[in-house]
Amino acid sequence: MSVNEDVFHRQRDYFRSGKTLGYEWRMDQLGRLERMLTENTGAFDDALAADFKTAWFERGLELSAMLSSISDTKARLSRWMTPEEVPVSAKMAEAGYSGRIHRGPYGVCLIGAPFNAPLVLTLDPLVAALAAGNTAIIKPSETTAHMASLFAELVPRYFDDEVVHISNGHADVMAELLALPFDFIFFTGSIKVGKVVMRAAAENLTPVLLELGGQNPVIVDETANIENAARTIVWGTMAFGGQWCVSPGYVYVHESVADDLVEACKKAITTFYGPDPRTSPDYSLIATQKDVDRLAGMLEGSTVVAGGSYDRETRYFDPTIVYPASWDAPIMDREIFGPILPILPYTDLDATIRTVQAKPSGLAAYIFTARRDVADHIIETMPFGGGAVNQAVIQVFMSSTLPFGGIGTSGIGRYHGKYGFDSLSHAKSVVVAPPDKPIDEILPPYTRSDATGLEEWFGPIDITD
Repeated sequence: MSVNEDVFHRQRDYFRSGKTLGYEWRMDQLGRLERMLTENTGAFDDALAADFKTAWFERGLELSAMLSSISDTKARLSRWMTPEEVPVSAKMAEAGYSGRIHRGPYGVCLIGAPFNAPLVLTLDPLVAALAAGNTAIIKPSETTAHMASLFAELVPRYFDDEVVHISNGHADVMAELLALPFDFIFFTGSIKVGKVVMRAAAENLTPVLLELGGQNPVIVDETANIENAARTIVWGTMAFGGQWCVSPGYVYVHESVADDLVEACKKAITTFYGPDPRTSPDYSLIATQKDVDRLAGMLEGSTVVAGGSYDRETRYFDPTIVYPASWDAPIMDREIFGPILPILPYTDLDATIRTVQAKPSGLAAYIFTARRDVADHIIETMPFGGGAVNQAVIQVFMSSTLPFGGIGTSGIGRYHGKYGFDSLSHAKSVVVAPPDKPIDEILPPYTRSDATGLEEWFGPIDITD
């Protein structure tokens, strides 16, 4: 039996003991996670910087986001765990019947984490899993080797192996884990690997939550505040070195303001990162040399109007603007996952929406306009996971109140806050009847009057929102 198999079976035995069901156990695990972060902030900061996050602000953002998520979950957990009373018919209520939704844990979870936000995208799923009463085996990304090593060092200090276990390695380790009959799989990563995960889950009919990606569209109409739009779009595209799943993927801008937006974006790059971004403390590197090669190849056949330079050895890539972009170019063929911003002019908004509709749905979309009706029209007609109007990316920071998840190839399921707790819980629908109040009308032999009586028992329910 391999180490992963042994841990899996020990976690399953531990879960079946019932120890994870109570509020005190869940709060204890969340407290352990909180202490692991607060007692090792320097170590996490160093590991993030060593991997690729040279921008100090981005490292701090990951840590503060995680602490906020844990604090919010602890404050609300008791309420989330309380069984939810649901309305029943008047006749059932008179007879003393009630309806409840009890949310319970699935069991042993597999969490597959990506490299681009190795703290948040590893531990936020864990917060949801622990809050819901599950145990977890975590497979960090091998790309962020320093973070993966730090997790392997620290997690055993704060958690029992039967509760949380780190399993480091490459694709062969993930394949071994996927062969095990997990009770739930939470994977964040590429569409390609997401399909592998879903096929493996199908073998055991394991429920999944997949946070994937795609090309995230941005639409800027002629009424938009061009300077604010440019600054927001550039920040959203270049932060994390462009390596986050909600980055703007491409911009459609009305032809009457297209040149103005391009110039404003160029200005924003210089304002944010100076004349030489490679010396900026606010600009991160690319995760691997292989990804630098990939990004360089994606620029082939495109008109670069800003940036475009790179250094493979240091994993640096310029903040880059392509204009006008073309759907025939490699840059528009797939998710970029790097600091490159393609911009396309448009003339007809509805035709542009139809073009976007024909593409795989993005995990995010962003709309810049002064007209509420235009924003509402785009939101209602264009499929995407989540997004913002006259802003970019910040929807993912509102984890206490907004769900995060994709649609179509950009993902399945949602999490953050209560949404994560619900996704990592199984909702049991339970009807509670008094011991001496049977529903005789459902028992044979039947008469015509029984049918009428059943309508009273199971008829319309007065639901007040």
